[in-house]
Amino acid sequence: MKAIRIHEFGGPDVLQLEDIEVPQPKADEVLIKVYASSVNPVDRKIVAGEREEKFPTRFPLTIGWDVSGVIEQAGNQVRNFSIGDAVYGRPFPKQNGAFAEYLVIKASEIALKPRSIDHIQTAAVPLAGLTAWQGLFKFGKLEKGQKVLIHGASGGVGTFALQFAQWKGADVIGTASGDNLDFIKQIGANQAIDHDNERFEDMVQDVDLVFDLIGGETQQRSLAVIKPGGRLVTTVMPAFKDQAKEKHIQLEGFTAQSYTADLEQIAGLIDNGFVSPVVSAVLSLEDARKAEELSSKHHTRGKVVIKVV
Repeated sequence: MKAIRIHEFGGPDVLQLEDIEVPQPKADEVLIKVYASSVNPVDRKIVAGEREEKFPTRFPLTIGWDVSGVIEQAGNQVRNFSIGDAVYGRPFPKQNGAFAEYLVIKASEIALKPRSIDHIQTAAVPLAGLTAWQGLFKFGKLEKGQKVLIHGASGGVGTFALQFAQWKGADVIGTASGDNLDFIKQIGANQAIDHDNERFEDMVQDVDLVFDLIGGETQQRSLAVIKPGGRLVTTVMPAFKDQAKEKHIQLEGFTAQSYTADLEQIAGLIDNGFVSPVVSAVLSLEDARKAEELSSKHHTRGKVVIKVV
């Protein structure tokens, strides 16, 4: 089978298209024929060696931590899925990913794909959708009527977070570049702030939850807009815990996990018309290096998808 692998850390130039053996599933795993995957910011960080402490890398490594495809084999302990099922999920980043024609993954990390969208759209969902879902609801405890500020709202995670928060009935505020303000309003932001030319702390106050996808100065400045007892949940380093504690704000970082139950809930929202994946570009497996370069420019709306079949 064909797969995109790395044999050393570096930039997109270390990605190599190779012919390798089809992996075989263990008792609790399934073998998926990959139809599509997608690019995530964590790809670049793992390839560069910046996530070695959290996700130790064993070379050679197949990258790509989203999958949509069809089960071809199942281990003898797998009970909830059958050969021929169309499924989706997020492979664990310590293991081989889905920029390949086949992927082995634990059955506990997948769910049946949404029925209403194709594999290309579905491949944009798992990692970004799970991150948004768990950030808002598991860690952020977001409830109907609360005010949430989402930083980086036009990207992969942000586009899902806007739609999930709107579905929940929250008052949704998003920050993005000026040319994306109308876009984020269309998909769920009640208020859109230009993070390049406007200071959100001058425009927002008494926020219940900040969902921070940027970090650094943005995270620190966010503490000024959160009400006492509120939360700041981040996908990057939670760098200002002492300042947050002084303001009676809970600051927490997290890494999303691939749970069947969460994937099922997300698929239900998609099939019922509450949420739609945003795909900005579709490239072939052979163009994986170009796809990673495109995503790394941070100007894409939603996700860049790798079409395998």
